[in-house]
Amino acid sequence: MTKPRIYTMSFARVYPLYVAKAERKARTRAEVDEIIRWLTGYSQDALAAQLEAQVDVETFLADAPRLNPARALIRGAVCGVRVEDLSESPMKEIRYLDKLIDELAKGKAMDKILRVTPPAA
Repeated sequence: MTKPRIYTMSFARVYPLYVAKAERKARTRAEVDEIIRWLTGYSQDALAAQLEAQVDVETFLADAPRLNPARALIRGAVCGVRVEDLSESPMKEIRYLDKLIDELAKGKAMDKILRVTPPAA
């Protein structure tokens, strides 16, 4: 079976699409970067290096320093596919990122997008 095309696409090619989607809804590149860093554990410099190196999406996610364990809290549908129902790891990670960018574009607050829980009283 062949890999889905998104796996072999350069992350540097996909990244501007995420930024454009956010900016169309008055959100910022900085917020997109924050979401990507939260999900993957890349620093801002490491993210820039990955973009410069033109790594493919699958490698970008596979080489992520630390996938955030709170990503399991991400629920909902992206393009009609429920992210919590996916079992294939690379596609699930891609859909997690898609879902987070969708939430950003829909105006959701960053603390909600990043699944920040308030401190216990």
